[in-house]
Amino acid sequence: MNHAPQFLSGNPRAVIHPRGERWAVAVLALALLAQLGWLQRAPLAANPHLRPALETACGMLHCPLPAWHEPAAFTLLSRDVIAPPNRPRVLRVQASFRNDARWAQAWPVLVLTLADVNGRTLGSRRFLPADYLGKTAPATPLAPGQASQIAFDILEPAPGTVAFDFRFE
Repeated sequence: MNHAPQFLSGNPRAVIHPRGERWAVAVLALALLAQLGWLQRAPLAANPHLRPALETACGMLHCPLPAWHEPAAFTLLSRDVIAPPNRPRVLRVQASFRNDARWAQAWPVLVLTLADVNGRTLGSRRFLPADYLGKTAPATPLAPGQASQIAFDILEPAPGTVAFDFRFE
């Protein structure tokens, strides 16, 4: 009595045909590529060469594609930090910027750093869009070439704040 598995017995019925093997390998390879593409969609979507193809594919497949994120493409058009005379220890932050990226992108994180007359940092904070837009924060991203103005108040971190720096993340 032979107890060996059928695939070891040399039985011709147990042999997979080469054409079937190739087809199965191709399907498995495509499934693996699809999984890798799904898991790595954010880094792939950040590639300017792949972005148009991914937007087309996700448009047909109704899959979510992460918003374009290129902080260096935001151009600061104007900025100012003023101390309103009728509001002690309050600073009014005002800025306008434009999205110069090729694609729409989410509202940026604004990093504001305040310094004294000697250049010492008095305070620094990251402002999320909800922080500087308030309850009126739009759900839509900034279109290419779209400019926006923002204004919000902060507490002065220390007397003698004379310098400020804006940066986008």
